[in-house]
Amino acid sequence: MAGDALAIFHGGGPTAVINASLYGAVDEALSSRQIGRVLGVLGGVDGISQGRFVDFSEVPHEGLRGLLASPSSAIGSSRTPLEAEDYVRLARDIERAGIRWLLCTGGNGTQDTCGKIWRACQETDVEVDVVGIPKTMDNDISVTDHAPGFASAARFMAANVSAVCCDVHGLPAHVSVIEALGRNAGWVAAASAMADESGTGGPDLIYLPERDFDESAFLDDAQRLVDEKRSGVIVVSEGLHKAGDVPVAPPLFTMGRSTYFGDVSAHLAQLIISKLGCRARSEKPGLMQRASIAWQSEVDRDEAVACGREAVRAALDGDSGTMVGIERLSTSPYRVRFVRIPIERVMLEERHMPQEFINDAGNGVTDAYRSWLKPLLGAPLPRYTSFLSRKATLIVTY
Repeated sequence: MAGDALAIFHGGGPTAVINASLYGAVDEALSSRQIGRVLGVLGGVDGISQGRFVDFSEVPHEGLRGLLASPSSAIGSSRTPLEAEDYVRLARDIERAGIRWLLCTGGNGTQDTCGKIWRACQETDVEVDVVGIPKTMDNDISVTDHAPGFASAARFMAANVSAVCCDVHGLPAHVSVIEALGRNAGWVAAASAMADESGTGGPDLIYLPERDFDESAFLDDAQRLVDEKRSGVIVVSEGLHKAGDVPVAPPLFTMGRSTYFGDVSAHLAQLIISKLGCRARSEKPGLMQRASIAWQSEVDRDEAVACGREAVRAALDGDSGTMVGIERLSTSPYRVRFVRIPIERVMLEERHMPQEFINDAGNGVTDAYRSWLKPLLGAPLPRYTSFLSRKATLIVTY
């Protein structure tokens, strides 16, 4: 017999707006007369089998509103690898828990899990509707125009790179190499190009995993920076690789799809020092890129809430085996609509930066990318003042 509970679990790395999607789904579900209990699965998909849930009907509304500005995942997450037999067991556990609707929030791996849970429930005649909510700072989920979580990471990257550019401009003593997250896609690294919105310049060079890394060309670019400016800012993706998919810096650890990359920024900074004899340093913001609420994009937050709400509506409509996606209708003015995508079109399909978003030299982005990204960042970045970037009148006192 089917239950009456709607449950939500999170998978993979958190973002600055994953809790906003949770808020949207919970708030929508609590207003439905069809749904009995609204549950958050604690600790990722394993929490279903372990019976670890939070009942959101017992949470004060102000606590739920707090989700909109809370970093990480308020209900936890996981990267648990599942085998074929695990999905059949999971389907039975879902049935025993009285779950009638299941929402799966996450990126490529989680949407793959979502699809496999949906199939297993069909095969075992478990009556449950399964819907995916997109989440990834990497922006590598296919079909959807972009995914909640990306715009906030992009805003963080643009804002913080702009500050580094000001620093290097003010004291032109070294080349700074900044490493951005992004396993196989360069969307976040590319977002650093928007740093020049601060009014004092942006990064000089950007290298993305969508193009094979050429060490010789990189050193030539770095040498030109030193010759022309004495310094510079270079942004690179953690997934940077040479021809033949050889990582620039060997991975430290790999298990399944989870890869802990080597320190690419440190490797390239050392390369500049040893090959060019120039001063260089590396910066690796790491988890701050996805954990920073301070740089959360309000556009990202609002779209995350909308995705959560639409997922509940899809589940109640019986539109099972789908993921909510964002379809862009217009860039200027910016308009989108929320659509339901068959989950089988999404499962483990990675979306990369299109070539028209990368410049011919492979060391920067095009205006087309900047135009595509700009409306996602939300409020304008802070404007900075520097007298080094303009002609000034020299006053000499004798």
